[in-house]
Amino acid sequence: MEKVSANKNLKSAKTNKKDEFYTQLSDIEKELRHYKDHFKGKVVLCNCDDPRVSNFFHFFSYNFEKLGLKKLIATCYKSQNADLFSENNSEQAIYLEYTGDKNGDNIPNPEEIGIKPLKGDGDFRSKECIELLKEADIVVTNPPFSLFREYVAQLIEHDKKFVIIGNLNALTYRDIFKLVKDGKLWFGHSIHSGDREFRVPDDYPLTAAGSRIDEVGNKFIRVKGVRWYTNLDYNERHEDLILYRKYTPDDYPKYENFDGINVDKTKEIPYDYEGIIGVPITFLDKYNPDQFEIIGLGISNSGIECGVQPYKPEHKKYRKEIQKRGAVDGDLYMMKNDIVEVPYARILIKKK
Repeated sequence: MEKVSANKNLKSAKTNKKDEFYTQLSDIEKELRHYKDHFKGKVVLCNCDDPRVSNFFHFFSYNFEKLGLKKLIATCYKSQNADLFSENNSEQAIYLEYTGDKNGDNIPNPEEIGIKPLKGDGDFRSKECIELLKEADIVVTNPPFSLFREYVAQLIEHDKKFVIIGNLNALTYRDIFKLVKDGKLWFGHSIHSGDREFRVPDDYPLTAAGSRIDEVGNKFIRVKGVRWYTNLDYNERHEDLILYRKYTPDDYPKYENFDGINVDKTKEIPYDYEGIIGVPITFLDKYNPDQFEIIGLGISNSGIECGVQPYKPEHKKYRKEIQKRGAVDGDLYMMKNDIVEVPYARILIKKK
């Protein structure tokens, strides 16, 4: 089978509007165990899943009493377009409500789950789905990657807590990064590297290495660069990153026209440098808001793919200089919209 990058899978999903990647139960369990105390007495909404096949619904319904939930709601999107994915064969979108075990067996039996019709197609942006969102305390799901910005904006607008899956590169969207900088959004605990396997629709083309079909015909693909995004706090987020490298000008030359040093790997951040440091976006996997301050974001210049150091004179022909776009609030390092341009994406940080 021809090897195709997992990132290409994401691009293909956006192009073909096949955004429904079903998250594995094991990945859900590994992440949500860090938030157990947040769920007691809460209404949980899974609004981007077909609840009849969703592992999110499975996890919360089978752990309803253990988590102390008040109610579980899950909505099903019914596509009105044959080219869009819809797992169910119903002609109508539905939503499910579960309020806990009624017969004492601690299992969510079909007769205990309320199945209710929706007037529309179950799109999370529809009026009736927004009403369900207003009822919820915490939203947990895997939203369409191509609508990630719009989806997060809706959660923020309605002041909801959430644990959702998204592409790592979504961090570089200005509206998403602003939430990170302002301490309103951060990465979850369990996914820091590697790829993850997702179930996909039956008509999804399997073109990438690592794709497979299981013994009952379900299709799966492996996708790199995914992260949990959340605004629920957890203890491990406040553990200090241990720094062991000492700063020297030779090891850490500065950007050509920006007063900051470049660091290619998070573990190489010098412990004794007090100025601005440009780090990879994967720094957020280890980010402790008590240890570092996020100053801004350096976005890649269009067309630069050389992957070289941004400060070496011999590489100047391959790169553009950092372009300041104007100071904000009198702070030299705060660029307009918290953005400066660098040869590839960098988060600009400073030790607290």
